[in-house]
Amino acid sequence: MSAMIQAGLQHYLIVSVLLFSLGLFGVLARRNLIVIYMGLELMLNAANLALVAFSHFNANLNGQVMVFFIITVAAAEVAVGLALIVALYRKRSTAHVEDLTSLKY
Repeated sequence: MSAMIQAGLQHYLIVSVLLFSLGLFGVLARRNLIVIYMGLELMLNAANLALVAFSHFNANLNGQVMVFFIITVAAAEVAVGLALIVALYRKRSTAHVEDLTSLKY
């Protein structure tokens, strides 16, 4: 019989850090609003994974309840964020960040 490898807290945190880093790279390196927004959502989900892992390994449901509220707020953020991106695209005909610098003033 082969021994099953159990995933420990460190494994979940490593995956969470990798997801967060990938999202951060997407935010910092890309110029398209949609890709930046996807990177932000990936970072949020990485934080959710870490909260659930801590909650599970500490035998406490507080982290999982917090994740439930974070996902609810993230759903509203997606609706508003994508609506803003679509409105900007319709007005400027571009989704690149450097073309939207006139919105500062």
